[in-house]
Amino acid sequence: MSKNADEHCIKERLEQLRCHFTWALLIADTEMPDLENRILDEIEFLDTKYNAGIHNLLAYVKHLKGQNEEALESLKKAEELIQQEQADRSHLRSLVTWGNYAWVYYHMGRLAEAQTYLDRVENTCKKCGNGSRYRIECPEMDCEEGWALLKCGGQNYGRAKACFEKALEVDPENPEFSTGYAITVYRLDGFTKETQTNGLSLQPLRQAVRLNPEDVYIKVLLALKLQDVEKEAEGEKYIEEALASKSSQTYVFQYVGRFYRRKGSLDKALQFLKKALQATPTSAFLHHQIGLCYRAQVSQIKRATSSQPRRQDRENVNRMIKSAIFHLDSAVKQKPTFAVAYIHLASMYIEAGDYGTAEDAYQKALSIKPLEEDREQEIHLHYGRFQEFQRKSEVDAITHYLKAIKIEKASYARNKSIDSLEKLALKKFHRNALDVEGLSLLGFIHKLKGEMNEALEYYERALRLAVNSEL
Repeated sequence: MSKNADEHCIKERLEQLRCHFTWALLIADTEMPDLENRILDEIEFLDTKYNAGIHNLLAYVKHLKGQNEEALESLKKAEELIQQEQADRSHLRSLVTWGNYAWVYYHMGRLAEAQTYLDRVENTCKKCGNGSRYRIECPEMDCEEGWALLKCGGQNYGRAKACFEKALEVDPENPEFSTGYAITVYRLDGFTKETQTNGLSLQPLRQAVRLNPEDVYIKVLLALKLQDVEKEAEGEKYIEEALASKSSQTYVFQYVGRFYRRKGSLDKALQFLKKALQATPTSAFLHHQIGLCYRAQVSQIKRATSSQPRRQDRENVNRMIKSAIFHLDSAVKQKPTFAVAYIHLASMYIEAGDYGTAEDAYQKALSIKPLEEDREQEIHLHYGRFQEFQRKSEVDAITHYLKAIKIEKASYARNKSIDSLEKLALKKFHRNALDVEGLSLLGFIHKLKGEMNEALEYYERALRLAVNSEL
């Protein structure tokens, strides 16, 4: 058989495997540095029983960067951990690692070694009485796929959830499957203001804590979810339990900091967040959280001084604005797809009176592709307000409110865009009752609200004016 034919046969077998190379993980090139940093931070600072998978993911990232020798080192580490941690089911856990080995060797042109690992996969599948030569259906594999998808960002969360659900159908009391499922549902909850407060992840998080009583990472996520559903006092008990443990302290500190920021205890929040940042200085999450603390401190002073701070307060506000900008800018540098951080960064440039750089931040946010629909609505809402109130451009404000509204997904940002557009349309109408655009917009808003009689009335008035102006 020729080398080309041999290579083609191996490629066909590789595509049947279940591993990182065949799971269609959605990772933008611009997200790669942040993903690699998060993986390395997890390896160093998160105390968990489920470590092999993260080394497999690191191997895949190394391959994507063209660092195949380093990828092999990571796979070797994964193999060692599987033998230590999962001795009873190591043959199943190893399938992902062997599959990744086969793919890396294939890309290196080392076809004989790739075939060696394919043979290992095939032998294990035969022993399990599996119908396929190179694939096996079992909850452990579903769990491995779920973890990989979960680590690779928001666009993969829906598929991650399905993987963990499938694994839990087979073994509903499995601690690892429960942990993965709870974290995924918690992350999905956090996408919008509506889902954040609906409590869907509360029961899965409680279940995961029950099955993993020593896992402080799950405890702090449960604390944050309890805070979301207005059970802050109960949440704080889990925060205290997590702090009493010496496990995963860097991870605990970052989520404890977030808990106290949302509680309004900003100095306490900054204390924990800065401790965590010392250990993980490239964390986009931590820079964002610290930036939000300084942003909240600016708001506190402005409220206390009726938005007219003097001398010392003014100096403090300026210092906090600079600190907020530094950390929010660091967050987007580490993670250029961090859309919400661009929105917050723009708001701080607006506070500083630097509208040009605020404009740049909004443009960078709008240029992120792909973008979740509710996040795109949020950017258009805030950019519309910027155009209306800072740039004094009603035309551009209307354009962006409409862009948010025309994305039909129900969300907080869409509702706020409708409110903002209505206020602007009424302002135009009160300024000039013969404003065709203002009347048309009011008709559109009543139509959105299902108020068809009112909508028709405004549309007819606008049409009569438009016709008369042409006579």
